[in-house]
Amino acid sequence: MITFEQAIAEEEFVITGEISAPISAGSSELEDKIDLLKDSVHAINITDNPGATAHMSSLAGCAIVRNKGIDPILQITCRDRNRLAIQSDLMGASALDINNVLTLGGDPIRNGDHPDAKAVFDVNSKTLLSIMKNMNEPGETMSGRVLSTKSNFFPGGAAIVHDPSEEWDPKILNRKADLGTKFIQTQFCYDIDILKTYMKYIVDAGLAEKMSFIIGIGPFRSEKSAQWMKDKLFGTIIPDAMINRMEQATDKLEEGILICAELLDQLQEVDGVSGAHLMAPRNLSAIAPTIKKSGIRIS
Repeated sequence: MITFEQAIAEEEFVITGEISAPISAGSSELEDKIDLLKDSVHAINITDNPGATAHMSSLAGCAIVRNKGIDPILQITCRDRNRLAIQSDLMGASALDINNVLTLGGDPIRNGDHPDAKAVFDVNSKTLLSIMKNMNEPGETMSGRVLSTKSNFFPGGAAIVHDPSEEWDPKILNRKADLGTKFIQTQFCYDIDILKTYMKYIVDAGLAEKMSFIIGIGPFRSEKSAQWMKDKLFGTIIPDAMINRMEQATDKLEEGILICAELLDQLQEVDGVSGAHLMAPRNLSAIAPTIKKSGIRIS
């Protein structure tokens, strides 16, 4: 099995998929979802309590992904754990050979079904990156205690594609690169023109040489779901013309697959883009047909 890190090193156009960890105390539901993506992606992200609701842990989900023969990407939010728990989970992930880690802040507690829960935020995502850098290089915890075995994390961060102003300075992304970030997965962006402008700034700043930018897209299920994404998911960019195209389609699911496959073709031509991150939580079965239609092959 080629790993996510190896695919990036070999400059393949990488494809990652995302599965929302199930609200379940069993593994079968997650295993069924993993089977939908097998042979279609280089790696699978398992979300970490998305929407600030309790789900199976991302670490357990990633172990199940690895057992199914696919490279997992562990998502860790800073919302739910203090620095002790974060370091403990990281050591456990490394021991299980789960090395790809996406660092996130986490959705606001008020958005979830436990509004009285206390958000932790003992550390932020940049501190989390520095924790992994220390575990990888000197091989130490935050307190300076030496790890008997160093980690080999492949750290990632998140970003939102936007139409930058002329004076935009991607200083936050620069800071993430300095902290050892190797890949960036973005929020949904379906506007290739805005993406090209954004990526020109990224390339000109030298960031595309330091980090692999993997752009978030996914097959629409209907024009209503596309409109909901545009209105409700912070940072999502979807042109109105694309929603109108979905509205006019006779076969909504097939049109969503076609749009996403066309975007995959276009993304491969954008300077600085290393891959695509496909997210379709209520339309997961459409991801494999989308990859097939695009002609991309996973080695």
